[in-house]
Amino acid sequence: MQKLSDREWTVLEALWQMGGAELGALVERLRPLTGWNRNTVLTYLTRMEAKGLVRIDKDTVPHRYQAGVDRETCRAQERRSFLNRVYQGAAGDLVAAFLKEGGISAREKEELRKLLDEMEV
Repeated sequence: MQKLSDREWTVLEALWQMGGAELGALVERLRPLTGWNRNTVLTYLTRMEAKGLVRIDKDTVPHRYQAGVDRETCRAQERRSFLNRVYQGAAGDLVAAFLKEGGISAREKEELRKLLDEMEV
C-alpha cells in the first residue's frame, strides 16, 4: 500500500467513523471539514477505489462506500514511513525525542517499562 495523502486520510477517517456511508451522508460529513462538494467527494472516492482504498457497493442504489483498508494497517504504515524517513528506522531515537519534548505521566511510564520488559529490550 502506498502512502496516503492527507485528503485520503480525511475520507478514510470519515468512512471508518461512519462504518461506511452513502454519498450524500459522506458529503455532509466531509463538507464542514473540507468544503468539498458532491462532485469532489465522488472524484476522491472513485480514485481511491482504483487504488483499493475504498470499496463501492454498486449493487445498491444509492451506492454504498466502505473503507477498503483498515485503520490499524494504515496507522502502522504511517508509523513505519515516519520512523524510516525522519529517524532512519531508529525507534529508540523517536521515543527518546517524544519523551524529552513532552514528558509522560507516571502511569504511562509504568506502561512503557512493562512493554519494554515484555519485548526483552
